[in-house]
Amino acid sequence: MAAIAAYRNLFRATKIAFQGDSRVLTAARDQIRLNFREKASLPASDPEVQPAIQHAEEVASFLRQNVVQGKKEKDGVYRLRIHEETERGDNDTIKIGGGKTVKIDGKTCADR
Repeated sequence: MAAIAAYRNLFRATKIAFQGDSRVLTAARDQIRLNFREKASLPASDPEVQPAIQHAEEVASFLRQNVVQGKKEKDGVYRLRIHEETERGDNDTIKIGGGKTVKIDGKTCADR
């Protein structure tokens, strides 16, 4: 059941992330199908199953929160499609693993 939920979650995430770009949407969904078919024969008790489901959920979350579409308009300006699930932050800091934050001060990065 968790695999089916992860599969559906990924499909919904691609719909949000790649809305209006049928070529990329189709390619992403084809890749999802391929990856899930490769593991379809695994029994639920296999130790590979849970990490694969977790990975699928993380990818879905990343697609929803971190992928933003940009489209170049006739005037040369790019318009971004930022939606309600897009993660927003400031440009002053970048969060890195372990809860550390690095402050950007022009050309160098320094621990905060």
